[in-house]
Amino acid sequence: MNFQYPANKPFIIAEMSGNHNQSINRAKEIISAAAKTGVQAIKLQTYTADTMTMKGAYTINDKTSLWSGQELHDLYQLAYTPWEWHKELFDHAHSSGLVCFSTPFDETAVDFLETLNCPIYKIASFENTHIPLLKFVAKKGKPIIMSTGVIGIDELKESVEIILSNGCPDLTLLKCTSSYPASPENSNIITIPELQKIFPSCRIGLSDHTMGIGVSIASVALGATIIEKHFTLSRADGGVDSAFSMEPAEMKMLVDESEKAFLALGQVQLEIQEVEKKSLFYKRSIYSKADINAGDIFTKENLCVIRPALGLSPKYFEKILGKKAKTNIKMGTPLKEDMY
Repeated sequence: MNFQYPANKPFIIAEMSGNHNQSINRAKEIISAAAKTGVQAIKLQTYTADTMTMKGAYTINDKTSLWSGQELHDLYQLAYTPWEWHKELFDHAHSSGLVCFSTPFDETAVDFLETLNCPIYKIASFENTHIPLLKFVAKKGKPIIMSTGVIGIDELKESVEIILSNGCPDLTLLKCTSSYPASPENSNIITIPELQKIFPSCRIGLSDHTMGIGVSIASVALGATIIEKHFTLSRADGGVDSAFSMEPAEMKMLVDESEKAFLALGQVQLEIQEVEKKSLFYKRSIYSKADINAGDIFTKENLCVIRPALGLSPKYFEKILGKKAKTNIKMGTPLKEDMY
């Protein structure tokens, strides 16, 4: 499959993550709902609890975490998308008009996704320094989207070089704050144009973990062409990532408003646009506001600047004051150059 990003609007990705709550029917409902919002893609995650960690390795003790108290292996067991679902979900996405792709977390996941002709690979922030995985994915020759959370610029440059030098034909970097949820204050999306300067051959986008659509819309104005947002049917239904996931009405608003933001960028415009020329009529010009006889002096008492623009431009107003009228001028007449 030769994948192409759209040229005339942002590419919006609905990230399912573990919001299927271990129900394939719910996963399909999420895909169908995403398609109705107008997003272009649905993204899965491909791993098992055992490829991420091991039983007993760690229990999350950060009281501020959404997953505080959860054993890491149990959390991944709860969140993972069973591999036997993947083909059915890919097929359902395709029949719904969506691009379907995934984030692999190890080489076995990549090999599995290759059997499904996965058109794009996503590299998660926590894997963006996993050099063996980056090389392995890049050598598949597919477009790659990589989040840039929890990485410094020097390591990011190294990872980008490895990806591009190992066969990746199209790399997108997503500005990302790896906090769940993230806040607008720590999103720092002004970094987007800076990333574009540093990596001119890459697309730049945003992986947005904030609530709402404001940060994503602002990112488009700063040059983001790809936006990734977690998606669920309803936050009230629960799920590992539901607390910071978009609901269908919100996602549709994001799709609609980000496209408007993208279209509004346009091009540098320093002169009057063709579409504005009819409106020139409603600019102001110089008119007589009293009857003026030939030989009378033009003053502020007998001239005014009003709409429409049928007379001389207001820039001549002060130049005309003190000059004599060459002809009789009735009140309400637009002033012309041959009248003084």
